[in-house]
Amino acid sequence: MIGIIDYGIGNIQAFLNLFNRLGIRAERASTKQSLNLSSHLVLPGVGNFDYAMKKLNNSGIREPLENLVLNSKIPILGICVGMQMLADNSDEGFLAGLGWIPGKVCAFSKNPQCSKLALPHMGWNTLKSKKSPLLSFKVKEQLAEFYFLHSYYFDAKDKSMVFAKSHYGFDFDVVVSHNHIHGIQFHPEKSHKWGEELLINFSKF
Repeated sequence: MIGIIDYGIGNIQAFLNLFNRLGIRAERASTKQSLNLSSHLVLPGVGNFDYAMKKLNNSGIREPLENLVLNSKIPILGICVGMQMLADNSDEGFLAGLGWIPGKVCAFSKNPQCSKLALPHMGWNTLKSKKSPLLSFKVKEQLAEFYFLHSYYFDAKDKSMVFAKSHYGFDFDVVVSHNHIHGIQFHPEKSHKWGEELLINFSKF
């Protein structure tokens, strides 16, 4: 069963509706007990990095979540700010991230290559991807398009953990994976067939 982690933010219901439509069992996970019932976990996130980390830290579920991910090796997918929370820290605030995938979350506004671009980076964009089970699509991978809405991006320390990049002024990391821990910057719940395929792939891990 897919557990959608509910720590007070994120579009939980959108993911529950989508998994239900795909015929994949998913439930809201907001307690230690509900987390323990999950075979897979999804960490959604929207808004500010520090606010998201504070909500998770104060939710009472960070410790059991870390135990499941780090000790029991439960597959987890961080989405948007949920992906950024996997990093060590962020330009957007002062709190430490989870540190599960080494890297820093950086501001587009600090990159000279983005000086003439509108922010946030919003809308559809393609991926430049390597082969991975998460990005195994039924049609040619270079045609895959996903919906983005963000002003900060994940800069992975170890580029061998980067499985896809996208371009907005420069190439930036949009899919990171380290064993059973995965992060994606775009919104699969808004990305039509591509997002659906990605979530189906994740559910099979």
